[in-house]
Amino acid sequence: MTKHSKIHAAKKAARTNGQELGERWIGIDLGDRWSEVCVLDGEAVVIERFRVPTNQQAFRECFGAMRARGVAIETGVHSGWVSRVLTECGLNPTVANAREIRKIHRSDRKNDRNDAEILARILRLDSHLLSPVQHRSAQAQADLSILRARDALVGVRTKLINTARGLTKANGDRLPSCSAAAFARRVMDHIPQALEQALVPLLQTIAKVDEQIAGCDSAIETIARKRYPETALLRQVAGVGEVTSLAFVLTLGLKERFQRSRDVGPYLGLVPRQYDSGQHRSQLAISKAGNSYLRRLLVGSAHYITGPFGPDCRLRSYGLKLSERGGKNAKKRAAVAVARKLAVLLHHLWVSAAVYEPDYGASPRDIAA
Repeated sequence: MTKHSKIHAAKKAARTNGQELGERWIGIDLGDRWSEVCVLDGEAVVIERFRVPTNQQAFRECFGAMRARGVAIETGVHSGWVSRVLTECGLNPTVANAREIRKIHRSDRKNDRNDAEILARILRLDSHLLSPVQHRSAQAQADLSILRARDALVGVRTKLINTARGLTKANGDRLPSCSAAAFARRVMDHIPQALEQALVPLLQTIAKVDEQIAGCDSAIETIARKRYPETALLRQVAGVGEVTSLAFVLTLGLKERFQRSRDVGPYLGLVPRQYDSGQHRSQLAISKAGNSYLRRLLVGSAHYITGPFGPDCRLRSYGLKLSERGGKNAKKRAAVAVARKLAVLLHHLWVSAAVYEPDYGASPRDIAA
């Protein structure tokens, strides 16, 4: 069956039995090229299975004529635009948190057809079992893409710098210490003569990447100032710049989605996982749920706050106390704990539009220390 015939068959199935279409539940397993669709009736009986190409035109042609009680999809690279297209078609999409659907990922008979059916059945039973997530708008997604592109450029620069330093060490020499932004300029005069042919192209590439990163920084600053002025509230905290504040606002989307600022920590995976049973209480690592990019930025800000250049504040005192407890990973655990408190603080500043007081709530003894 060709692509157009499959779409035609799907549209024909959508128009049949018009009185029953409102009682249908749809599960879609999104694939990179094709997506499997399973349709259940009001009695939870599979009445239709078909495939649709994973592109906007095909989805609009296929689901534009459909009517259903709900549609379930999983989070993934395509889930953002798919949810927007389904909403345009008049459907009510539920984006399931892929981490929470163990029935799919631990199934002994996992395939795309079964995954689509499981999504439809869980949606029909209770949509809350899918731990639904809310995707950001198309504009917010485009703005966030600039942050992602900058992060990729920074990663490339880091890899090139590490390669240059490694090659130099293998030759018995060392390049001078400096920041990543100044690396290409500072080390050009310290390249061993035997490695010029290998290192000069690396340094030239690093210099070009620096220019691209500077361009991203300028665009991010403009976007934050014009479209998201609330990021200025977050930048009151030392260690939080344009990148972190904009990523925070774009990732959370709406400040009203959290009833309490404390809920932001679990949302970003900065709290320990739980696996308690009876009297047993496990001590586990953080869940690492949610957006890994924003979590990494917050941990980086926490390292700055607790580091040698961090200004005196309540967050810094809290982190230093934790790091003094000893242990091999004490500083890392302290940074994660500070990152969780920082996330709560940033959301509170965003909601209340308050002026940040570094020593708010601290005792006079802690301030004196």
